[in-house]
Amino acid sequence: MAQEQEIKKPAMETEMISQLFDTVLVLDFGSQYTHLITRRLRELNIYSEMLPCTQKIADLSFKPKGVILSGGPYSVYAPDAPHVDPAVFDLGVPILGVCYGLQEIAWNNGKDVSAGERREYGHSVVRVTKHTGLAAHVDRLFEGLSHEEMVAWMSHGDKLSKLPEGFLVIAETDNAPFAGIAHKEKELYGIQFHPEVTHTPKGTHLIKNFAVNICGCKQEWTMDRFVETEIERIRALVGPTSEVIGAVSGGVDSTVAAKLMHEAIGDRFHAILVDNGVMRLNECQIVKETLTKGLGVNLDVVDASEEFLTKLKGVEDPEKKRKIIGNTFIEVFQREAAKITSRSGAHVEFLLQGTLYPDVIESISFKGPSQTIKTHHNVGGLLENMHLKLIEPLRELFKDEVRELGTNLGIPEDLVWRHPFPGPGIAIRILGEVTPEQIDIARKADNIFIEEIKAAGLYRKISQAFAALLPVRAVGVMGDQRVYDQIVALRAVETTDYMTADWFDFDGKFLRRVATRIVNEVPGVCRVVYDVTQKPPGTIEFQ
Repeated sequence: MAQEQEIKKPAMETEMISQLFDTVLVLDFGSQYTHLITRRLRELNIYSEMLPCTQKIADLSFKPKGVILSGGPYSVYAPDAPHVDPAVFDLGVPILGVCYGLQEIAWNNGKDVSAGERREYGHSVVRVTKHTGLAAHVDRLFEGLSHEEMVAWMSHGDKLSKLPEGFLVIAETDNAPFAGIAHKEKELYGIQFHPEVTHTPKGTHLIKNFAVNICGCKQEWTMDRFVETEIERIRALVGPTSEVIGAVSGGVDSTVAAKLMHEAIGDRFHAILVDNGVMRLNECQIVKETLTKGLGVNLDVVDASEEFLTKLKGVEDPEKKRKIIGNTFIEVFQREAAKITSRSGAHVEFLLQGTLYPDVIESISFKGPSQTIKTHHNVGGLLENMHLKLIEPLRELFKDEVRELGTNLGIPEDLVWRHPFPGPGIAIRILGEVTPEQIDIARKADNIFIEEIKAAGLYRKISQAFAALLPVRAVGVMGDQRVYDQIVALRAVETTDYMTADWFDFDGKFLRRVATRIVNEVPGVCRVVYDVTQKPPGTIEFQ
């Protein structure tokens, strides 16, 4: 077996993506919008990587073409406020500060930041100032935009109390006279508004100005290019003899990862579907048929349901559920790897997983503004003494990029657009103890909900939908008799990046039809509710 390896990072001995493509580094100060900066850059075919604001520049494995400092909920003058490594200003690359990032730049150039007289939140008219005749770089940030005024989204309470020495004003609002600043000599910019949100209509144009016109980034980040480079990376990492086992669930992430691995190393890849007892209705049969017959991937189904359910007995805490399931997955995979080795003499060294970038962002916290929302079983919920090395080819991708990649790899449309299903399965959709009886109820309710969504032609319009079983009971009347049964909560959301999401607005007739079917067809349920919580403040899953 290979040497033990820290689980939170994938096994990467080859060049990272950020070393292969022009990259804009986004340093996160905890804003709810930070990931949108990365998304906008990716949409412009520019690779971007998001790291915590506390990142030590000396520890970077690449040199970015530019740096963007995000917004954040803090005041730069507070004693415990997060700050960037001062070495970021010595990188010799253009820097753009957004909201808190603007104030961070000012704090490093005179500390002239204070609380504003009034908070500025919502749409604002930004007036752009042109500086003809000065250094050419000063006006590049707003190049091609109206030099009279533009609508932008503000979200701040603090503001610059005066212009830092060596800077010029390039934009202003009625409430923020320094809504945009630029250094006279250095390619150092700051804006008080948020260009990454859709509420700033010309924001993407501004981001492109920074990344392309100022940083000089080549717009080469495409899924066609990613396939080429990733297959090369996989082959270099795995080598000519090592074997890889892969966790597949039938979801788009693991399916695309499995297909990519099969393209790279062929039959040296062994896909494994672990039946953990908390899969959807008929999930294992469907996955086996689609992956083996449809995609030509070698797949073994391992029934470990009794093992998982035994360990979950009596467990109600969601974090414990995730970690138990993550740890048990690895134990099963390591046993299966040993079987492959003893059967064929092959050296199984790697474990493939379909981890995505949002999983990484949500799972890994840092000392500073960010908080760990939840442990993803395939990022931070696995055994730290695991003998297999993780290989995560999709770790740098967002969901929409994975779907584009899957299409490029020839994966059928119904698989590419299948709704995500969490690794811990129905276990985190049962709030409370996971028992065979609860699993049966949750499975049947979920199946009815998805059937009705497909029948209504809404499946592609919804990003993720499921039924969850609440840990409470309610009184009902069924067949002229009083019952005291369980409550099913329905959840359906629209999102592009899975970092933010809005609830799907079903019409009343649809919800009535679904609720009627669930109550009539699923024993033990007498009430159905629909969750209308956005993300944030809620998460997509209940646990």
